[in-house]
Amino acid sequence: MTALSMQGSISRRTFLQVSAAGVVTATALSSIGRAQAAGYEKFTWISPRGTLEVLDDYPYWAGKKMGYFDGLNTDMQPGPSDGTACVKFVDVGQADMGFPSPGVFSFALQNNMKLKSVFHMGARDTFSLAFRKGEGTNDLKKLEGKTILLGSAAWQSIVDPMLAVQGVDVKKVKYVEAGWPTWATALQAGQGDAALSWEGLRAEWIAKGLEFEYWLGVQHSPLPANTFVVRTADLEDPDKKAYLEKYLRGWAMGLEFGYQNPRAAVEAVFEQFPTLASNLGPKIGTTSILEQINVFRGDMDKRQGWGSHDMSSWQAFFDVTLKLGQITNAVKAEDVCSNDLIHGANDFDKAKVKADADGYKLTDQFASIDVEDIKAHMFDQAIKS
Repeated sequence: MTALSMQGSISRRTFLQVSAAGVVTATALSSIGRAQAAGYEKFTWISPRGTLEVLDDYPYWAGKKMGYFDGLNTDMQPGPSDGTACVKFVDVGQADMGFPSPGVFSFALQNNMKLKSVFHMGARDTFSLAFRKGEGTNDLKKLEGKTILLGSAAWQSIVDPMLAVQGVDVKKVKYVEAGWPTWATALQAGQGDAALSWEGLRAEWIAKGLEFEYWLGVQHSPLPANTFVVRTADLEDPDKKAYLEKYLRGWAMGLEFGYQNPRAAVEAVFEQFPTLASNLGPKIGTTSILEQINVFRGDMDKRQGWGSHDMSSWQAFFDVTLKLGQITNAVKAEDVCSNDLIHGANDFDKAKVKADADGYKLTDQFASIDVEDIKAHMFDQAIKS
């Protein structure tokens, strides 16, 4: 388990309380050194994965490299590998922003965490199901009576809604927690019938020699994907709200930069994490980021800008989770998802960002990568109808 490495970090006892119940008592809160009242002396974002050594967060690393977060004291933390930790830590003031899946966000709401989604990264459903070659299906009802492998048991809250909207009786599906990062190798070794995956990771699995075929949420699912959440109270504080707008503007600029020059965004991540660079290489890295750009951008012609919520998609998600019993009270999407910060987050000079991207000098390795060829073959692993 990876602990948050920052001053006044949460104690092991408090973390166990949070992990066990999803809530904390006033006694637990009093043990936390980093008081919410102190404001954003350092703004901490926490990962849902237990690691930062992935390409998923490329907008931050590209934005940081290009100076889009200048003037802000920001921190990125991997967090524990517990699938629900990123909402728990935000709730108790141990981090300021988390990046949960919709299922984990619904877990937070069910446990009375006063959180709100303020920047929807995953405009398309990033999640997919991997099958051993020759065993895949686009008819997910065939998974009834079968076993799906997960890296964390908490991920069932991701898969159940995804299956339910496809007409699957999820009570007839078995889940096995095969561990992070070993659940994919377990599938390859013949365990289970399918495994949860997501865009970007799909390309990384190829780099590791894990060859699967996929049912892709980006092609078939109407549901949303991961989003940035903060404490609801922070949106009611004018100073914190203004800070959040500036912080999200850095992410939006990083997203725009990556869209304009995906190879440069990969380079920024690889500079931060040399081991990841050696494991993936420029081509797989570029493939991974293109998959994620497709998810993060969505249909921009129908969006208010980077990070805007499609309330109908979110409402469909909350409706299906209510039917599944993941939440016990109806949730109105507009009450827990906010587009109030989107205009400010997207209020930047797009021409300047494009000029930054166009003027970026790629290394020879990256300059030789054919982006258009990768785009043409990006969905070759999808199960053919």
